[in-house]
Amino acid sequence: MYPYTPSLLLLVPLLLVFCYALSTFLRLLISQHLSPLRRLPGPPSHSWFMGNLKDMHDQENNGLLHTWQQKYGNTFVYKGFIGGRRLMTMDLRAVAYILGSAYDYPKPEFVRDNLASMAAGHDGLLTVEGDQHRRQRKILAPAFTTTHIKSLTPIFWEKATQLRDIWLQMAQDQHADETTPKQTVDVLAWLGRATLDVIGLAGFGYPFNSLENQDDELANAFSVIFSTARKFRIITILQVWFPILRRFRRNNALMGKAKETMKRIGLGLIQERRDAVLAEMENDGKVDKTTLGRDLFSVLVRSNMSTTPSQRMSTPEILCQISTFLTAGYETTSSSLTWTLYALSLSPSTQNTLRTSLRTLSPTSPSLIQEICELEYLDWVVRESLRLHAPITNTMRAVGRERDEIPLKSEVVGKDGVRRAYVEVRKGDIISVPIQAIGRSMEVWGEDANLFRPERWKSPPEEAKAIPGLYSNILTFLNGNPINGNRACIGYRFALIEIKIFLYVLLRDLEFSIDPTTVVEKKINVVTRPFVRSEPGMGNQMPLYIRSVSGVDPTNVVPA
Repeated sequence: MYPYTPSLLLLVPLLLVFCYALSTFLRLLISQHLSPLRRLPGPPSHSWFMGNLKDMHDQENNGLLHTWQQKYGNTFVYKGFIGGRRLMTMDLRAVAYILGSAYDYPKPEFVRDNLASMAAGHDGLLTVEGDQHRRQRKILAPAFTTTHIKSLTPIFWEKATQLRDIWLQMAQDQHADETTPKQTVDVLAWLGRATLDVIGLAGFGYPFNSLENQDDELANAFSVIFSTARKFRIITILQVWFPILRRFRRNNALMGKAKETMKRIGLGLIQERRDAVLAEMENDGKVDKTTLGRDLFSVLVRSNMSTTPSQRMSTPEILCQISTFLTAGYETTSSSLTWTLYALSLSPSTQNTLRTSLRTLSPTSPSLIQEICELEYLDWVVRESLRLHAPITNTMRAVGRERDEIPLKSEVVGKDGVRRAYVEVRKGDIISVPIQAIGRSMEVWGEDANLFRPERWKSPPEEAKAIPGLYSNILTFLNGNPINGNRACIGYRFALIEIKIFLYVLLRDLEFSIDPTTVVEKKINVVTRPFVRSEPGMGNQMPLYIRSVSGVDPTNVVPA
């Protein structure tokens, strides 16, 4: 027999890994050499290996994209891993084309993998593409109609009121013990608990009770996944291009345990609801429609039991939807509410104007919810906050067609000096659409684009009409004009009504302010979260002062 030695046995897998890495590098280099993006101008990079990625990791605090836009225009190329060229465009015609052609410009594989590893799973609505996405979205649509969402507003109201009462008590306790009537509260953490309670009950009938009890194991599982913003590390970038390295992520054990918890509880919820649906079928549908109507979970379980392939979701798909919607339903909403309270804390006059407007509505009005949703100044505040503090700051797409020409509103001058009204791209090219940079663009919004000024929505600039947003000419909920594939946020109505009810309940009776010496910055880990520059070890937080204001009406009556 051939004398296999331990050294030889070790050498074989090392050679295989080396050949795999080398082939990957060569493919990347060849792809970059052939990409038509090489003809476009863009910023220099300090590192061939990491490109501009390190600088971009802090883009929400260093004004980098504004600087690049001023120098290179709305469409340019920046450098990624090993000099890879990536298209960055703020050209509104290009953005409309890219986001509207969702199935021809899908999320890159590494983005889908990142979302899947965090919570969404590989079969969730956030991560699937093409026909699978189209089928899932059609199945889920009944759970997000305006009529159904309005039926959920008592849950929004109950949790907003519960949070308000907790904060009022904290403010009163502080006033009783100290000379100052102000109490510091991490509003990010508390809003996260409240919105998690909302989506748990409204979407799945699951009582997290996070506002009362912080020991729920499913809530803790999500906390493990989303507790801190990711730091920029070379290994993180390498894991994008070499999937085998993802096995060695530092938090794999904790993430694995969290996911097992999510799976176990999810399977239990599915079985519980399946039994209820079977009972409904046996009783000819004569059941309580508040638990077996068009709520998200009933829609999912019914689809799992369907015999029609186009209307059926598998159990793995349903598990992914549970984690997807729990995550999307509380992380983005709590982030939006947090940044809104921050913006109002920095602008006391705007906060007072809003409170005065809110108090024009009668708490006992039978149509209070509708009046809240239609209140003009509240709507301006929400729009302005979502424009200035987008919960998702950037979205990435990969070219799915063999070749394409992306139309531009503003011509781009290539390195060859030729002006073109389009950008040529090739399959696999990566595109970044900077949602937040477009929301703060002075070209679109004027010289005061970086200021929180809700009154601008009384007469929005004409240029903003070209932004192809699903909601109010902002890209927070992505594209509103699908050409091929609809990847706009399916739950945007849910989010908007929830945000407005929370703001109404909280701001009527509480005043928010901030220590003027506190510098709040942004960290991005899918969702944009705040942290205090002087307290990096505290992780994500938003410490605000809260104080009860005169005329408090601490009633827990839920509007009909």
